[in-house]
Amino acid sequence: MKRDKTMMITFVTPALITFALVFVYPTIRTTFMSFFYVKAVTDGFGKWNFVGIDNYIKLFSSQMFIQSLKNIFNIWFWGGISVFAVALLLSIILTSGIKGKNFFRAAIYLPNVISAVAMATMWIHWIFSSKYGLLHNIFDFLGWENMAAVQWTSPSNQFVSMTVAYCFGMVGYYVLIFMAGIEKIPKDFFEAAKLEGAHIFQQFRHITLPLMRAVMKSSIVMWSVTSIVFFIWSRMFSTLDAQVGTVTPMVYMYDLVFGRSIVSDPALLNAGAGAAVGVLMTLIILVVFGLVNLIIRDKKLQY
Repeated sequence: MKRDKTMMITFVTPALITFALVFVYPTIRTTFMSFFYVKAVTDGFGKWNFVGIDNYIKLFSSQMFIQSLKNIFNIWFWGGISVFAVALLLSIILTSGIKGKNFFRAAIYLPNVISAVAMATMWIHWIFSSKYGLLHNIFDFLGWENMAAVQWTSPSNQFVSMTVAYCFGMVGYYVLIFMAGIEKIPKDFFEAAKLEGAHIFQQFRHITLPLMRAVMKSSIVMWSVTSIVFFIWSRMFSTLDAQVGTVTPMVYMYDLVFGRSIVSDPALLNAGAGAAVGVLMTLIILVVFGLVNLIIRDKKLQY
């Protein structure tokens, strides 16, 4: 017994040390740093100047940061509804016995294999371009001149275009998750429902959705985390004259720490304020996680 405990400690200790160094220490340091003015993220503690909650007050007085919160909420809410709706529809179709399921599943998931930089570049230059983009060519072929002339990457349309492109790349990931959840449901349930006269929508409402409660719960949490750390797409769709429309908290935090031009208030150019953004985003994720657990309660199902 003593030998077993020694073996357990031997194998677990490196993992615990790594976890503490990679996750626990940075979390504590970042939280602590958020209450200080820190000129550079690499500055030692002796160069930190205590400012209390001043970093948080200045953040919420910054119009750029408030806009970034609005942007990330719209991405999370409207983008989440769109991605989940399309992914759920495709997963139902692919699990209905359609031929070539493996091919379609691989094709739908393909955008997730391609890097975000390549995907964003493709959308900007080959789909949204007002000169030779796919949308321009389609509308021009249909004779819809006004639609063909739309500047999809202009400041007024940039946020919507960015969100559509991002959601397109995320659908395949959730299709696989929803398919796994649907395939786990016994076929006997659907066969019994058909014998009782239930049509496909009734089966979806009374069988598929209730039995995918845990899958939906996990998916919402994962979508929240990926939305909060939204960064690359914002950078790729940003231009010098249209940064407000696409800025997100993670981009704002990056600019606070490294002093990029997107931050209009020079007083906010410090790593401590950037740490405050990170703390706020973590709190938002925890709140979302708590609300999801409160609203979507786990039910023990036997089937």
